[in-house]
Amino acid sequence: MKVLVIQQRMGIGDMVIFLSYIHAIAKKENCSVSILVKENSRADEFLNQDKHIDKIILLDRKRNDAGKHSGILGFFKLAKELKKEKYEKVYIFNSSLRYALLAKFAHIKNIIQYPLFKKRGQNVIQAAKKFTEEIVGNNVSSQPIIFVSEKMISEAKTKYAFSKEFKHICVGLSASGLTKRWDIDRFISTFEKISKDRPCKFYLAGGINDSTLLNKFINSSLGKNSVSFEKMSIRETLPIISNCNLYVGNDTGWLHLSCALGLKCVALFMDSPVLAYGKYSNKISVVVPDGETEETTTHNTRGKDKITVEQVVQQTKQLLIN
Repeated sequence: MKVLVIQQRMGIGDMVIFLSYIHAIAKKENCSVSILVKENSRADEFLNQDKHIDKIILLDRKRNDAGKHSGILGFFKLAKELKKEKYEKVYIFNSSLRYALLAKFAHIKNIIQYPLFKKRGQNVIQAAKKFTEEIVGNNVSSQPIIFVSEKMISEAKTKYAFSKEFKHICVGLSASGLTKRWDIDRFISTFEKISKDRPCKFYLAGGINDSTLLNKFINSSLGKNSVSFEKMSIRETLPIISNCNLYVGNDTGWLHLSCALGLKCVALFMDSPVLAYGKYSNKISVVVPDGETEETTTHNTRGKDKITVEQVVQQTKQLLIN
């Protein structure tokens, strides 16, 4: 049986969150599956060791019809590529007619999809969970898992001198937008306070676009015990994160990667919906702006200046003890 799963939401976080549902489908079909995902999911950078996924097809659609799958000609080009794979069944985590037609033109006979056109008002995670549970016939855990070899984890432990003498914290400084990014000075103040009680090492999650934030942290009093991910690929960071005790940081792809690698997480939600992205795993402890609740914190909350250092220190200490 050749099975395709289409997950079209953007970003690393969404890709990670959908993993548990993709894995459930693979187990139901008793085979590994191919996935069709958007390029900015970065799936090819962290799913190469996933035993449930045999092929990652990146959807190359860009503005101004620049991508090879953009526009009507790109649509038929993609259908032709999928047809060559001879898939027998497709699961579509989307209610768009476009993907149903894509499957038809790819000659995939068995199409299982969200109800067409039913899009507004859906909780992204709840909709995916319900869809999957109807397929497999039982409860499906929402806890995602990213597979990293024990050999890679052991090599990272040696290379970066992980030891029980320190608490090792992955720090999520970056975010997809300024309104989702907590102030760097508050991060530094938080960890200066925590470091007074216990020795800590910090692994700074961010890329080349976050160099100003990363450099400010490195140049602080915490810098001597810090490692920057700036010049690393996501694949290189996975075994490092796997060795950490805790994630503390913004609601960003690094949060969801850390959660899927088994870390307890202190997640700062300032301008995105907690109920959609912060409640799928019991490993995530959410911090919301002062005056807000998990129910009221959503898009356009704009609360990055209303999360205090004291809130984050308290939550971090609590998880480091437990």
